[in-house]
Amino acid sequence: MSKQQMKQSMSQMDVLFLAIGAMLGWGWVVLSGDWISTAGFLGSAIAFIIGGILVILIGLTYAELSSAIPETGGGMIFVYRAFGRKPAFIAAWGVLFGYVSVIAFEAVALPTVIDYVLPVEHKGLMWTLGGWDVYFTWALIGSGGAVVLTALNYFGVKPAAIFQSVFTIAIIATGFLLLGGALVNGDYENMQPLFKDGFSGMMSVLVMIPFLFVGFDVIPQVAAEINAPKKIIGKMLIISIVSAVLFYLLIVFGVTMGLSESELASTSLATADAMVNLFGSQVFGTVLVLGGVAGIITSWNAFIIGASRILYAMSEKGMVPKWFSYIHPKYQTPTHAILFLGALAFFAPLLGRPALVWIVNAGGTGIIVGYLIVSAAFMRLRKTEPNLNRPYKINQWKTTGLSAILLSVIFLAFYLPGMPAALSWPYEWLILAGWTLIGIVLYNINSKEKGGDST
Repeated sequence: MSKQQMKQSMSQMDVLFLAIGAMLGWGWVVLSGDWISTAGFLGSAIAFIIGGILVILIGLTYAELSSAIPETGGGMIFVYRAFGRKPAFIAAWGVLFGYVSVIAFEAVALPTVIDYVLPVEHKGLMWTLGGWDVYFTWALIGSGGAVVLTALNYFGVKPAAIFQSVFTIAIIATGFLLLGGALVNGDYENMQPLFKDGFSGMMSVLVMIPFLFVGFDVIPQVAAEINAPKKIIGKMLIISIVSAVLFYLLIVFGVTMGLSESELASTSLATADAMVNLFGSQVFGTVLVLGGVAGIITSWNAFIIGASRILYAMSEKGMVPKWFSYIHPKYQTPTHAILFLGALAFFAPLLGRPALVWIVNAGGTGIIVGYLIVSAAFMRLRKTEPNLNRPYKINQWKTTGLSAILLSVIFLAFYLPGMPAALSWPYEWLILAGWTLIGIVLYNINSKEKGGDST
């Protein structure tokens, strides 16, 4: 059954909303206050513009390759074609780590956010992990969300895409509501000071940006399922990144106009509290948090789609067990991979919030490693396959490719000890080491089964 192809059922708009929804998760609700408090309004805005340009440079390499090689698996397929099996496995395993960490975390974020909208006293204390009390009723909300999203993806990519589009529109509408309140009722005095802590403040915001924009690379994972001209695939990818940059700039402006410096220092949900101030009603704060819930769901849904396609492609190349490449004869989705991811999300809330934060932080390194190797594959394929049909062709390809490689190395360095996003010892480093060890074992087992090379 694995040879059966997935259906080309995704439209251009499906693809656009898939990527935008992946990039607009929960961070814009909870982190906006930190951005402005750290760098000021203009400092934050400049950081997002610079960060957006950096992500676009990396995105351009994906845009060209996804239009030239529109196969399920995206980055793994590009690297396999450029460098062979080992680098392809490293790139895919790294990105899969990042995707899985986000999927697991969203299962924890959902009950956390629901508590803001409908605060209840949770029952059934099961255990305490990392200082966090895990209650049965709290975990049940996240696990229930996992069941719904797994079922949605199981029964075909089109229902999942429609669901994604509706919720992404809800997020965008919430953002424009905040913008309207800021323009009508906002206080321009809140913009002062425009900068805080100068270059250091901007760097503190800039280091968060690659992780806020993770998700545009979901498009190459589903390229084989897109019913559109190949050139459009690359265009949609870049448009999605630009749209996300504009959305985040909108949030920075709205929150700045809605909260004073002292209010920023005391808020835990800055964007929601700004909405309350701008409209003078707690109802609007609840509306914004519901927009944040939509962000959790769109991000979660997109990474289930992306991760299941990575597992499918790795299985097809003999890198993980063949079980993951099963395509359902009726629904034409990689249902075994989807069920596996659904099981991870179902049990994730049982670990509590601190453990999931460690996993997400460690998983970010995998995504950057994937970006780095794909950028290198982009450069190599330009040299080894100059006549490859590239419907979306980058003009200054050397500058773009080298910039993407350099930026990936810089962002990867941020995780090292003493750097702004350094992984914490011992938990995050041990999680990273554990995922790497599992990958080494899995690679060698499957290489021996195929009679291929091993590490």
